[in-house]
Amino acid sequence: MDLERRIIGIGGTDAVTFLQGLTSNDMRPLAEADGLVYTALLSPQGKYLADFFVGRQAGQMFLDMPDPLADATLRRLSMYRLRADVQFAPLDWTLSRGRGAAPQGALPDPRHTALGWRFYGAQIAAEPVDWDAIRVAHLIPEYGSELIADDSYILEMGFETLHGVDFRKGCYVGQEVTARMKHKTELRKGLARVRISGAAEVGSEISAEGRVVGRLGTRSGDHALAWLRLDRANGVMQAGEAQLSLDVASD
Repeated sequence: MDLERRIIGIGGTDAVTFLQGLTSNDMRPLAEADGLVYTALLSPQGKYLADFFVGRQAGQMFLDMPDPLADATLRRLSMYRLRADVQFAPLDWTLSRGRGAAPQGALPDPRHTALGWRFYGAQIAAEPVDWDAIRVAHLIPEYGSELIADDSYILEMGFETLHGVDFRKGCYVGQEVTARMKHKTELRKGLARVRISGAAEVGSEISAEGRVVGRLGTRSGDHALAWLRLDRANGVMQAGEAQLSLDVASD
């Protein structure tokens, strides 16, 4: 599933410090230079609300987020704005994505090298890419398939590996819960890759030995992503009419 994206400009003298105090990653590099940062907005209880990129290109800061999340995310950001000098405005930019040789001005996707580059501005031609296959191979979640608003926890979804959270940056909304999860000896739930045969819809419950142990995510061929209770995901599991078993990610 390749979601529509919305590109929103963010301006004002407080833009960097505003996002620094709200989201999971360190925004300070964008005060100095162009770049792209992957981050998340969490609830005070530490649950995922939205994931997006914060970028700077030719001095213009912007947000790149899934279109279905954009309105609610902008409302929440505006709620926190108070007297900060921060403004949001739509940009007449499109997003192009690709792998291989990057066009001038493209920014590398910070989550994983396999995700190639992202180019903002006029639409440019790029070779077709099976992004779902890449996400499944490298355990990269996406909103609506794996990331569920007000339900998912970003550490269970691999945000540390995907460079989407910084543990040295200081406070942000949901930081306390995220830090506690980080310092547990081991997460009992998390994103995994599974082998799958048979039919099952994204979002189907996964069961093992009569107990629900997880939820099915994106599928690509005979592999899929799944959020699992890892200490119970043993042997053959069931989702819909499909049978599943744990696989080793090729990351």
